Amino acid sequence: MNDQELLHRFYGDHDNEWLGILLQRYTMLLLGVCMKYLKNEEDARDCVQQVFLKAISELHKYKVDYFKSWIYMVAKNHCLMKLRNNHNHTAALNDEIMATPDETLDKTNHLEKDKKMTDLSVALQHLNREQQLCVTLFYLHKKSYQEIADQTTYSMMQVKSHIQNGKRNLKRLMEDREGGGRS
Repeated sequence: MNDQELLHRFYGDHDNEWLGILLQRYTMLLLGVCMKYLKNEEDARDCVQQVFLKAISELHKYKVDYFKSWIYMVAKNHCLMKLRNNHNHTAALNDEIMATPDETLDKTNHLEKDKKMTDLSVALQHLNREQQLCVTLFYLHKKSYQEIADQTTYSMMQVKSHIQNGKRNLKRLMEDREGGGRS
């Protein structure tokens, strides 16, 4: 069964067995993500377990359409939070202080871009199902309006509308996350 079928079955009967199959399928991916950020196998394994628990909890509350990208972002965000909260980061802090201004600027730009991508992924999950699907297919999978209409049950006008409204809602959600939203 593919990810979509497993999620569909889980949302149908709320049996955690379906989630277990999904999580087992992505264990190595999650371990790799956690190792990339934490650089410590024991910490990475602990984080994978924590990501599993968070995924089980969140999937009972929210509907996710693209499990692989969602679980990747959950793991990445969890690792980044762990690193932020880790008080033993003096070596990294010393490296940052000793870095040349250009190196610091490059790291800052990369971190800002990374944060924006994380925020965008979270905001995308808050769109309605139709907007989320059309925006993802159009912008991330580079599908044309016609290809999206052929792949979904939506008319060409509905596809255009879902993309336009989804784009507007994403912008609003991103502004709200940055504290720049309208009151």
